[in-house]
Amino acid sequence: MVEVNVHAIDGKKIGEIELNNDLFDAKINKHVVHQIVKRYLAGKRRGTASTKNRSEVSGGGKKPWKQKGTGRARAGSIRSPLWVGGGVIFGPENRDYSYPIPKKMRMVALKSILSDKAKNNNIIVLDNLELKEGKTKEIINIFNNLNLDGNKVLIVIDKEDDLIKRAVSNLEGAMVITANKINAYELINYKKIIVTKDALKVIEEVFQ
Repeated sequence: MVEVNVHAIDGKKIGEIELNNDLFDAKINKHVVHQIVKRYLAGKRRGTASTKNRSEVSGGGKKPWKQKGTGRARAGSIRSPLWVGGGVIFGPENRDYSYPIPKKMRMVALKSILSDKAKNNNIIVLDNLELKEGKTKEIINIFNNLNLDGNKVLIVIDKEDDLIKRAVSNLEGAMVITANKINAYELINYKKIIVTKDALKVIEEVFQ
């Protein structure tokens, strides 16, 4: 059983909460976590070497000259690979580096990271997170109240909130994400995770 303190945005402890054992007290599988992060990075990789074949080059819709009687070789399109400005034969194409990962592996990785964060006291639960003006200084004040330097902090909320997003957008070391969109890469990329009580409920409903 994993218990963590619940804080108000002023940093004061207002209670405790038990985290879901299946998600936050699971066996940590570092190998699977590595595979998931590797796959995520591969999916972000862009294969930029590319050429156009004759079907992709613009123009060439009209036959240059009639089939017979001109004394010239037969030609069907000025975009033939034999012509200057024509398509390229067997040229390089954009490569997709992504590859599929079983859903069970993704869940194992997610539970492993959440459990590791919980065991190392890197999960901070807030009773509620509401901003009045959506200004960056409001988020910075909350970080200061929670004794965080604002570097590598992931804020998990239960639903989209434009004020919170706007306030966090100017902080290079912080990011905000909704609970139903969390993934292993984002979780492992940030040292501290701030999560609201409502977001915890969404995580349990979606990923348990």
